[in-house]
Amino acid sequence: MLPDTFAENGDLVNEAQDSKRASKAEMDDFERFALIVNGPALFNAIVTAIDLDLFRFLEESPGRQMSEIAESLEVEPSKLRVLLFAICATGLVKKRGEGYSNSALASDFFAKAGQDSWSRILPGWRALYYPAFAHLTNSVKESRNAALDAYPGSEDTLYARLQRDNVAEALLHDAMSAFTLRSLPSLLQKMDLGGCRRLLDLGGGDGTTALALVEMYPELQVTLVDLPSVAERARDVNDHERIEVLSGDAFALTFDEEFDAVLCSHFLEVFSPTQILSILSGVRHALRNNGRIYIYGFDPNDQETRGVFSARLALYLTTLATGNGMTYPAGDYETWLIESGFVDVSSSRGLPYEHGLTQGVKVDSLG
Repeated sequence: MLPDTFAENGDLVNEAQDSKRASKAEMDDFERFALIVNGPALFNAIVTAIDLDLFRFLEESPGRQMSEIAESLEVEPSKLRVLLFAICATGLVKKRGEGYSNSALASDFFAKAGQDSWSRILPGWRALYYPAFAHLTNSVKESRNAALDAYPGSEDTLYARLQRDNVAEALLHDAMSAFTLRSLPSLLQKMDLGGCRRLLDLGGGDGTTALALVEMYPELQVTLVDLPSVAERARDVNDHERIEVLSGDAFALTFDEEFDAVLCSHFLEVFSPTQILSILSGVRHALRNNGRIYIYGFDPNDQETRGVFSARLALYLTTLATGNGMTYPAGDYETWLIESGFVDVSSSRGLPYEHGLTQGVKVDSLG
């Protein structure tokens, strides 16, 4: 048996360790808080750096000093000093001595000119998403997407009103397309379309996903349905011999057991539960017996306490896009699929960018 003094010392050590862990947790909370409350300013600094091609310049010419950067980007050195300070504070640019270089993340996310670059995503967020968040209080108190007032028209959703604004609509879909490419590999890996001949891509946007699917499955025919102005943006993929693009309303589908599979990628989250059940009824009618539905999108945890990407999109939907939907956990989709008569319902969760894939099978009662 240990002497009492040893036991007392052990208790003191445990208390010290507990105190240290508590202090670290409090520090982590404060650092998270500091990043959040300063985030709007730092976010805009990042997009300004994108506008000025700062990341591209540093990728091609790492280690350049401030005077050299200012001359190349044609900006006043004192203003560049402020911008570089902000970007260095985010960790996206590193300063060694008097030279500046991209971090590894900045090189991957911003310096490359790929179609999935965050340089295509964030300008759309700045123009459309972030101004809307100032209207969150009114949206919550008035139970409507109050930020929609800034866009001309009488329609209930941003997507319908943007049919009048080609510039804003292009910004939105450019950002959505690039983010789709970021999250697309997980969908292609988890969704098995072997043996599938016809797929309905509901709310398929500009056709980014449809094009990837037909390239992966040589026998697959895809029918993409979206709003008229969005379907027009898919005209490039419409030229593909195995992709058909149609203008249509998800609440008025007229397909009759024509498809082996239906994909709802980043689509159902914009609607209320009642609306989703209505859409699922039409989807079930469009599927052949043993046809499968796939629902892909953001997937917060079941307690709805984690998922910053998911939370941001939920706020955007509430304040601006539709005023109805949110980023629902996979469990909600599973419940709605079962209520709609689907069987073999399951979900793949924990995919990159807080994504999940939920699926179910249509089986005719007499089949």
